[in-house]
Amino acid sequence: MPTRTARGEQSLPGLNINNSSEVRSATVAKIEHLKNWSISTYKCTKQIISEKLGKSSRTVDTELESQIDLLRDVQRKYLHILRLSRALSSHFHHVVTTQQGLGEAFADLAQKSPELQSEFLCNAETQRSLSRHGEILMAALDFFVSSVNTLVNKTMEDTLLTVKRYEAARIEYDAYRSDLEIVLQSPASGQANTLADAQLAYDEHKTEFEKLRADVSVKLRFLNENRVKVMHKQLLLFHNAVSAYFSGNQTALEATLKQFNIKMKTGNIAPSSWLEQ
Repeated sequence: MPTRTARGEQSLPGLNINNSSEVRSATVAKIEHLKNWSISTYKCTKQIISEKLGKSSRTVDTELESQIDLLRDVQRKYLHILRLSRALSSHFHHVVTTQQGLGEAFADLAQKSPELQSEFLCNAETQRSLSRHGEILMAALDFFVSSVNTLVNKTMEDTLLTVKRYEAARIEYDAYRSDLEIVLQSPASGQANTLADAQLAYDEHKTEFEKLRADVSVKLRFLNENRVKVMHKQLLLFHNAVSAYFSGNQTALEATLKQFNIKMKTGNIAPSSWLEQ
């Protein structure tokens, strides 16, 4: 029967029992999870120390590990390129901004200095022309920086996260492999249950390790193909844009943006000066 609480609310005994059971089950599950995590952490720490001391062997995939080392080296070098490219873009932004300001200053003085009007106007148009070319180059540089940043900090990083999971799984696998080897070398009496548990844990971690190893191999292959494709396009863009800008080839500079479908912010595009027409 329902019972009443001190506030006069009805309480169902069956509901209270179910709630208590659910809370107890959740608590037991959390404790069990913490226990398993502690055991696994202890085994992995022990395995790492044993490997460093030369007391335990580690599973080595020479070809895969060389590919992983190569990826980390490539990422470091690409990060260096990214930092330099960002610095170039930042410095060039200041140059373009200064040219725009200088062009405006020359134009203002042309209105106030009749005796030097033609000279001031000529220089004003030159600076405006240079700043327009610079804005186009800035759009190309920004596109290059954005693409390399995505490749390095997203695409490569995603693969390296899988690599970290693989490396953690390798340590766990070797830890449980070592446990199984110890059990197998122990006296047979009274070891049936221990051996079965050790074999089961070993099989589970071996399956996870081999799955992650296969995942890493696939991701490394696709990453390399994508890296070559992306950088082929970006390096061609960088070369064409920089070459066109410093050779003063406005047509080639604009054609480069069209070739790579780069859109400029219309608010940043200055009208063509008479020097360009």
